Amino acid sequence: MNQYVIIGNGVAAVGCIEGIRQEDTEGKIIVVSEEKHAVYCRPLISYYLEGKTDLERMQYRSEDYYEKMHCDVLYGKKAVKIDDASKTVILDDGSALPYTAVCVATGSVPFVPPFSGLDTVSKKFSFMTLDDTLALETAVTPSSKVLIIGAGLIGLKCAEGLKERVAEITVCDLADRVLSSILDYDCASIMQKHLEENGIKFLLNDSVETFESDTATMKSGKKIDFDVLVLAVGVRANVSLVRDMGGEVNRGILVNDHMETTVPRVYAAGDCTEGDDISSGQKRVLAILPNAYMQGHCAGVNMAGGSDAFSNPIPMNSIGFFGLHSMTAGTYFGKEDGGEMYEEKTDRKLKRLFIRNGYLTGFILIGETERAGIYTSLIRQKIPLDSIDFESLKKTAALVSFSPETRGKMLGGVV
Repeated sequence: MNQYVIIGNGVAAVGCIEGIRQEDTEGKIIVVSEEKHAVYCRPLISYYLEGKTDLERMQYRSEDYYEKMHCDVLYGKKAVKIDDASKTVILDDGSALPYTAVCVATGSVPFVPPFSGLDTVSKKFSFMTLDDTLALETAVTPSSKVLIIGAGLIGLKCAEGLKERVAEITVCDLADRVLSSILDYDCASIMQKHLEENGIKFLLNDSVETFESDTATMKSGKKIDFDVLVLAVGVRANVSLVRDMGGEVNRGILVNDHMETTVPRVYAAGDCTEGDDISSGQKRVLAILPNAYMQGHCAGVNMAGGSDAFSNPIPMNSIGFFGLHSMTAGTYFGKEDGGEMYEEKTDRKLKRLFIRNGYLTGFILIGETERAGIYTSLIRQKIPLDSIDFESLKKTAALVSFSPETRGKMLGGVV
């Protein structure tokens, strides 16, 4: 009987379980879960702080999911080594799990710079997991002053979640704008203004020089007093298991479109991986929830002897703060790269479409994101813009702009 080991217990692991069971209903599946919780929807942790959801509704699958899928879950265990020679996964308690195939779905880990005096801070937290959230929840009070280091997706969602629970929130970042990994200055300024109108303070283009207890001294010389510190500087793909066994890694674990690593019978899926971005033609870490599930499912099918490929990934982010939503996807080619941009902009809304060599390569939408899936399909399926009414589609994303044949392709045969 085959034995499959999945290292990690997030959305990618669920995809892997379901991919395996599609092909093999009898093989044994063992999930190694460092967290002591059943799989949950990690993007909802800020909504838990905000009181918009609860622990039950955060669950990604039903309470009896693992039983139904005939999986064994080892909670509170950590895989410390994959031994290719003996085909075993070694755990932190010294036990060994034999495998026919293994999937590394270890996600990402917080990156914490070596700040001077960080050890003197009494209450400091990351904001990556449910345990982080539960710990943060118990630490804050209505009089708390919170300092968040990092104005990216994680830091800003934490700020939104805490806003009604604390007295004051300051977000600092070395970058000159919020969401610097996905937005340029003009786009970021719209989001920053909205966040400021909802009570979030910013100190940008500055970073912490040193901590002394609950006071941060910035490189600019400014001092910030706080009660609670949240470290949301960034994350790094958790590549150590594959790297240490000699597998090829870069910023993430390198995988092909079958989710195979460079080590036979070792697969990887989710935020720990780096694969082809079809919008840019480069390899990237594409750390978003839908990709994690699809990558996991693809890996599971192939681990169990089936055949599947994850061949059209693109970077995407969909996020909102205090009712203002944004969505980004693909690659933003500028004039220097042979690209062009179509733009519509007001104080509260923005649409940017990026075109290169007759194809849509990326977009940024702020304020109106309802029909973004049509633009996403254009990028994923590489539909030539001269085959559709793109002039109309620029202004309004609607299927009527496509030919019946193209609509059928986009809708999987439904015209």
